[in-house]
Amino acid sequence: MSDIVRIGNGQGFWGDDIDAPVRLAAGGRIDFLTLDYLAEVTMSILAKQRARDADAGYARDFVDVVTQLADVWREQPNLVVIANAGGLNPQGCAYACIERLRSAGLTGMRVGVVTGDDLMPSMDRFIADGHNFSNLETFELIDFVRDRLVTANAYIGAEPIVEAISQGANLIITGRVADPSMTVAPAAARFGWSADDHQRLAGATVAGHLIECGTQVTGGIFTHWDEIPDPANIGYPIVEVDDDGNCVVTKPDGTGGCVTSETVKEQLVYELGDPAAYLSPDVTVDFTTLTAEEVGHDRVAVRGATGRPPPDTYKVSATYHDGYRATGTLTLVAPRASELGIRCGEIVQERVRRAGYHLEEFSVECIETFTLMSPPVKSEDDAGEVTLRMTAKDPRRAAIERFTKEIVPLVTTGPQGITGYAAGRPKVQEVFAYWPTLIERRLIQPDVRVVEVGS
Repeated sequence: MSDIVRIGNGQGFWGDDIDAPVRLAAGGRIDFLTLDYLAEVTMSILAKQRARDADAGYARDFVDVVTQLADVWREQPNLVVIANAGGLNPQGCAYACIERLRSAGLTGMRVGVVTGDDLMPSMDRFIADGHNFSNLETFELIDFVRDRLVTANAYIGAEPIVEAISQGANLIITGRVADPSMTVAPAAARFGWSADDHQRLAGATVAGHLIECGTQVTGGIFTHWDEIPDPANIGYPIVEVDDDGNCVVTKPDGTGGCVTSETVKEQLVYELGDPAAYLSPDVTVDFTTLTAEEVGHDRVAVRGATGRPPPDTYKVSATYHDGYRATGTLTLVAPRASELGIRCGEIVQERVRRAGYHLEEFSVECIETFTLMSPPVKSEDDAGEVTLRMTAKDPRRAAIERFTKEIVPLVTTGPQGITGYAAGRPKVQEVFAYWPTLIERRLIQPDVRVVEVGS
């Protein structure tokens, strides 16, 4: 058995580079490939899709990635792919992937499905049993939004993924799991760590935190991003985790970007609350004892994580319907453009009011652009060209629909110099708000099923 396990992450969010997973798997010499598709807003998008189609609710792009990975699996049959692309429908995602694998002739592969994170089917029972699911930020009770609740998913940990790996799964599809847990699981499975091996789990959690956002640790959104080499070919990250839980962060040879102590440290503090108590479902980690040292070109060793038992609760990411919104834009080229733009916004708001709607939220922005006038015309205190952006939000769809109808008429009823209206009326969009809460972990029972791709 190797004394390290190489784990790469080829997706930092749904919408990331669609070719990155195949490039990383083919050229990274990795043992495990993780793919992170889920953010809080993603679950709401998936809920909208599932409302229209009961068979939807997962990241459909991932099914195409599985097809692209077919040749890689033929050459590297021991490669294990772990993805939370299952979203709200891991079973449906698995069925679609199995069909693609069967079509590619990859019979005999094993597909693992991890479920149990979705609380929606049990919410009424939980609430009846006295679980108030209070908002972690506002302390309001769930009753405030219960009738508008769209999703509620617990961030489960590495253990069910470890179980799927132990059953020989080549592809593991989950719903909502904690992002670092997709890295913790391969290390725990490879080295046989137990659930109370907190020091090692802490190190692997740090490794997972470093690569969970993809290229952010290899130069993406880096403070000195303008200095990184070949950003068009930026390399996706790899961690080499050892049996003690320490890791080396690197990337494939010949790729752009960079791995330095600076890029690693910036990612370490990304989305970090209390650095002495980073909470995950697998372990509580103290980041203050970490060291990050460059040990080679594009190689940074991260050591010294301190681990304690995990919390008795799982974090729950819930979302609820919070009305409707629309944003419309026009371009205004004229003397005193900002002043005139504000006046246009007042006109739109007044016309919506006369139609019978007082908008809950309304904003006007005049953003200096200078793209149409060359050379730009601007006095010391006056923009001669602005992008006029108006946004409205309201619980009533009809109110927002009326707002969308009042923007384009400014082309002839507003000031001289308005353009940029070719796209017509803006689209009305549903608004989903975030409800962070907790649930006792004893109430969550993840389920693991592994099936073989038949002929």
